[in-house]
Amino acid sequence: MVRKQDDFYEAINGEWAAHVDIPVDKVRTGGFNDLSDEIEELMLQTTDQWLAGENVPDDEILNNFIKLHHLTSDQAARQQVGVQPVQNILQKIEALTSFADYVDHLVEFEIQGYPNALPLGIAPDFKNAQMNVLWADALGTILPDTTYYADDHPKKQELLDVYRKTTGDILVKFGYQPDEIDSLLNQTLAYDAKIAQYVLSNEEGSEYAKLYHPYAWQDFTSLVPQLHLDQFMNDVIGTKPDQIIVPEEHFWQNAQKFYGEQAWPELKAYLLVETALSYTGWLTDDLRVLGGAYGRYVSGTPEAASSKKAAYYLAAGPFNQALGLWYAHQNFSAAAKADVEHKVQVMIDVYQHRLEENTWLQPATKMAAIEKLNAIDAKIGYSETLPKRYQAKVIDPQKGLFENLMMLTRQNVAEAWSKWNQPVDRTEWHMPAHMVNAYYDPQQNQIVFPAAILQAPFYSLEQSSSANYGGIGAVIAHEISHAFDTNGASFDATGSLHDWWQPADYAAFEKRTQAVVDQFDGLDSYGVPVNGKLTVSENVADLGGLAAALAAAQQEDVFSSESFFTNWATIWRMKARKEYMQMMTSIDVHGPAKLRVNVQVANFDLFFETFGVEPDDQMWRDPKNRIAIW
Repeated sequence: MVRKQDDFYEAINGEWAAHVDIPVDKVRTGGFNDLSDEIEELMLQTTDQWLAGENVPDDEILNNFIKLHHLTSDQAARQQVGVQPVQNILQKIEALTSFADYVDHLVEFEIQGYPNALPLGIAPDFKNAQMNVLWADALGTILPDTTYYADDHPKKQELLDVYRKTTGDILVKFGYQPDEIDSLLNQTLAYDAKIAQYVLSNEEGSEYAKLYHPYAWQDFTSLVPQLHLDQFMNDVIGTKPDQIIVPEEHFWQNAQKFYGEQAWPELKAYLLVETALSYTGWLTDDLRVLGGAYGRYVSGTPEAASSKKAAYYLAAGPFNQALGLWYAHQNFSAAAKADVEHKVQVMIDVYQHRLEENTWLQPATKMAAIEKLNAIDAKIGYSETLPKRYQAKVIDPQKGLFENLMMLTRQNVAEAWSKWNQPVDRTEWHMPAHMVNAYYDPQQNQIVFPAAILQAPFYSLEQSSSANYGGIGAVIAHEISHAFDTNGASFDATGSLHDWWQPADYAAFEKRTQAVVDQFDGLDSYGVPVNGKLTVSENVADLGGLAAALAAAQQEDVFSSESFFTNWATIWRMKARKEYMQMMTSIDVHGPAKLRVNVQVANFDLFFETFGVEPDDQMWRDPKNRIAIW
């Protein structure tokens, strides 16, 4: 039997892991996923009733979801339609005779929502978080990260071969012949290999402040004169922007490799393949299964989701906030909402006290940090109102599934572009209420906790106060800590990119965060070394969250350090597929669950006292190596 003093995570979760199976269509199971699976089952059962005309909600938006769900569930009709809707789009691309012809059709492709290889979009300005501006991203890669393209990466050729095989199987369904498929895939893979040379790795992309590169519009367009972007923007937003933010500078500075007559044959093949892949989930069920084959191979998932689940999720996507609101009204009590709101305020107060008592910050930095802390906007449970765009999601049952989904796509594209040069909507949530998750938005200085995560083991009115603080309390404080992690520290109380630190204080902060990098860097996760730099922001947030939640728990009349630490380990219990975890180690800013428990608790003296951990035990960490930041 594993001792808590040797492997705290395993001692708490090992027995559970030994007797639980990962669902065949999932990559993992555990704390977060158990709740997600329960909600999935609830939503499937409920929407089955709605499809049958039973207990149908008196809500116009949800009734449009039901209309769409009928269409996504009608497998016979989808089989009868087959691939024709996408063949029509493929024919439009096939008909393009040159790069100039492609440029002439860019606006049409953008407005219609077709794949077009032009990664421009609207998002808040880092320097003025209240305003939406134009950003230039880069094209994505076939492999999970640019690091996979190194010649010595053990998965490189294996995954590219699987991609070629699975994508070839899909192209056959669209009527392409073997020689055509070979040509399309050769050119697409060549184009992808070039993309990988010029785009950011996930580690590079995780450092937000380093992504802010504003360009005057004319300076940016001079990098890609062949795209005629003045005309494109005039047609899409009615004017030329004055500037654009370019996080992927290297990609755009080498844009001639991706856009132009010389690049056209590869670009055209890339567009055809991307189009074939993009819509597999909208067509026949066998194409839907084929469309997910590459992803399942990468993640080690044995089976595709059932057609029933796939039909639900396809219909739910455009209506997720409405479904979340229904879920929250049914499952989240006013008492729980009030209690969690109280816990958030307790955490804010605890954080303020800890900042006031901080010994390594100067007064000016402390004041700025406290100002930011008290400006945090906390949203609990669910949004009272839905975004206005939901009123326009009117499904026409007389039209086919594909036509309705394309209508919704066009609406999304139009709304996205309409946000240019408009104030950021700070009321809208980025997660539906039935998602088991939480987030901090550094540009809105906002923490959000959907109703779905506000239940056991994270939180329950039936659990002890200490267990709740080790669960949802630490999660709340984790999200608050993101305001002061390696990314959040660059944004001020308004959410704008602004240096509010005294130089000596920031140097001290960097020294402490580097110690967190060092604690995790190189540790083993399923046979792959953890990247301490990639995961540092989340690890700093875990460390700060645990510290603040522990301080809050100790203020209660009844406190149990054993319950606190035990529930921290419980909420992170996870059993996952090896392939998935190896991939996530390369791309995910979150560390592996086991390390989020074991590495973090060993930073707290009280952990050693509570469980009697001695120098000869494997969980032991010398006091001089225990880190405290917030």
